[in-house]
Amino acid sequence: MSLGQIIVVLSTAPIDRGLSNTLGNLATNLGLSLKPYDQQGSTVVGNTHAQRWQVSRELALTEREAFRKLASTLSLDLAFLAPTFNPSRLRILAMDMDSTLINIECIDEIADFAGKKAEVAAITEATMRGEIANFSESLRRRVALLNGISESVLESVYRERLRPNPGAIELLVAANAAGLHTILVSGGFTFFTQRMQRDLGFTETHANTLEIQDGKLTGVVLGDIVDASGKAMHVKNACKALGCKKSAAITIGDGANDLLMMDGSGLSIAYRAKPLVKEKADAAFDRVGLDATLALIT
Repeated sequence: MSLGQIIVVLSTAPIDRGLSNTLGNLATNLGLSLKPYDQQGSTVVGNTHAQRWQVSRELALTEREAFRKLASTLSLDLAFLAPTFNPSRLRILAMDMDSTLINIECIDEIADFAGKKAEVAAITEATMRGEIANFSESLRRRVALLNGISESVLESVYRERLRPNPGAIELLVAANAAGLHTILVSGGFTFFTQRMQRDLGFTETHANTLEIQDGKLTGVVLGDIVDASGKAMHVKNACKALGCKKSAAITIGDGANDLLMMDGSGLSIAYRAKPLVKEKADAAFDRVGLDATLALIT
């Protein structure tokens, strides 16, 4: 068999032995051949069960979607890796914060304290779906709705509502132990990214700064906004500083403003992501935790 794409099945539970036949039948229907990638069969890395197969060529988008649809019916997640993918070359882990690293959209929760969550969340969702192309405009519109809110609300959101998503702590511990340069790059706010850096050990963080005067938010964002281009720029700069190509980076995100950052990276992961992001990413985690990343690079 010539070198073809590698399909990795990821699961929170042991993988059924009959899955090979199920995948093989779909491959045959698509005009592909499929075989186990190695002799190990199913492996377990932390909380994730993983098993790999190789198909006879690179998959087209429609074929990837066919495999993902089948996996979804079986409550499984998938990753598609190039046959040349080499985890030992990875140097960087870069990820989004809101709804990726953590369980909330911070701006929505801040707005909730002012009774404006629905209004702000509607703009957030439209932005993440790519319906509002200009993220900077979207963020300024949402932040303007926060005018007059006490800065103490930020601490309340952090303590009462913000939680790392499943597998986040395990992923960061392992990434830092492996010597990866870890970057938290967010269209959210420095108040939260700085605390995530302190708590989880990120090497560097980048986000937006809320203006605060007399203990209250003014509804203004200070300085340049970290948008899709900004996220991609920070990853590019890290690669340059480390003397590596973007193919040495793992990138993880959930929204449309993560796509530029993810494009061209060695491994892109869509975590509980919008359909457009899942479509373009190498891996889509809808069921497994963030630590399933380790099953792809171990």
